[in-house]
Amino acid sequence: MGRLEQKKKQRGRRLKAATLTVCLAVFCVSAYMVVSQLVQEKRDADAFAALIAQIGPEELHNSTDTSTAGTEPPPADTSGAYVTPDTVGVSHEEEPQPDSGIHKYDSLHAQNSDLFGWICIENTGLNYPVMYTPNDPEYYLHRAFDGKKSSSGVPFMDGHCTPDCGNYIIYGHHMKNGTMFATITDYADEEFWREHPIINFDTMDETGEYEVLAAFYAKAYKVNDKDVFRYYNYTDLTDEAIFDEYLGHVYDAALYDTGITARYGDQLLTLTTCSYHTTDGRFVVVARKKAA
Repeated sequence: MGRLEQKKKQRGRRLKAATLTVCLAVFCVSAYMVVSQLVQEKRDADAFAALIAQIGPEELHNSTDTSTAGTEPPPADTSGAYVTPDTVGVSHEEEPQPDSGIHKYDSLHAQNSDLFGWICIENTGLNYPVMYTPNDPEYYLHRAFDGKKSSSGVPFMDGHCTPDCGNYIIYGHHMKNGTMFATITDYADEEFWREHPIINFDTMDETGEYEVLAAFYAKAYKVNDKDVFRYYNYTDLTDEAIFDEYLGHVYDAALYDTGITARYGDQLLTLTTCSYHTTDGRFVVVARKKAA
């Protein structure tokens, strides 16, 4: 065997070894990233479960009619079920006066005053706090409720919204594992809407049931794009003309007719998440608060 051939074989072996090393390194890095993501997702899920436990799961789906809240004593707590603190020890003979406010989120608000409310769609995995930081609107985009780093973040309200703006626009990640606001993309299917026509959204001051009136695909447009519907700019619907303009665009974009309409003065809820039907795509669900 000639010296030249030996050198070629040695170079070939070194190349194979180098390639194997690179492949092994890529595999290790990829495996580490996957495991880290799974660990983070588990940590996030456990954190949200802990928040729900502090409220009491049963409380998240109760009737939104607060006019009679607290007027009847709870059933005997013999099973370890959650009992509302405000009604513990209440007797038939001494019933409290109706309370127009709600207090089930007080302990969470005491832990983090950025808490604005709680959103839930029954019989789905969407069951989360909603944060509000107008001076830094996307603060919770990649932060957990306690402010620590989180890939899923926490749903948050648009910084331009106010408690009396008429349209709560809430953002949430579209997570590949189906958590956060991935659920709202299911409203593209009319049958899903028929099975989940109500979105529960409570603020620190009142409970609320919202009827879904439209679901549609949208996009985050560039500044120079013209004649487009920038739904995310309609944070203030206190002007009747702006309200009607927004609803007109919503109805035109709707994927199907829900039969639900809104009129000026109604409180609206707009949920939005990423959608992959196009570049910078979004999916949007708009709902109207039911009258008390």
